[in-house]
Amino acid sequence: MYCVYCGVKLQDGAKECPLCHTPVMLPQKAETIEKSPYSDRMPEEEKRGRGLLVWMLTAVMLAAGLSSMIVCLNTVGEAAWSGYVLMGSALAWILFLFPLLFRRFRPMIFLPIDFACLAGFLLYVCLKNRESWFLSFAFPVTGIACILTLLGVTIFRYIRKGRLRLLGLYLILIGCTFMLVEFFQSITFKTPMWDWSLYCVCGFGALGLFLFIATLIPPLHVHLRKTFFF
Repeated sequence: MYCVYCGVKLQDGAKECPLCHTPVMLPQKAETIEKSPYSDRMPEEEKRGRGLLVWMLTAVMLAAGLSSMIVCLNTVGEAAWSGYVLMGSALAWILFLFPLLFRRFRPMIFLPIDFACLAGFLLYVCLKNRESWFLSFAFPVTGIACILTLLGVTIFRYIRKGRLRLLGLYLILIGCTFMLVEFFQSITFKTPMWDWSLYCVCGFGALGLFLFIATLIPPLHVHLRKTFFF
């Protein structure tokens, strides 16, 4: 910036010429604008249409269940097979649609609810058929599956260190639980013991033992971690 009268170069922010005292009509103000490392523009809020989808599918499932009950009452005179449709629809709603009502899927909360509802559905089937296999087979097997699923989620989602070694122990544990399943099957349905569970124990045990031993060998451990991102 220069003086319009004598041509002297003026400093930034000067209000008059220091030589002829001519006032500066358009002074340039030295403004320092600090640039933020982040953008000041807010992202547009994501439009969530999951709630509408959930209620639409709920209405469809409810209509299908009520229709099956009406048909069953008109043909058989009682809720013979429509109960399976209604209970199955309720179970499917809890398993697939209920988590969509929340922003985040929390497996440690939803998975126990899912297995509890699955146990309730199996109890309904058992009572509907007037059988007695729920307490001695379905209930313990469902509980074992729930515990194993929660352990797997904990290992893969919440644990960072020693995950490969824990995975090896987890596979060995899965193999051992097959013996429990066959035991409950044997005492409930009077089937022979050690018929198929030993194959599962050998398969899962060998794989789990390999992973556990691999963690004791540093080069193999590093290779497996890079290969499977553990």
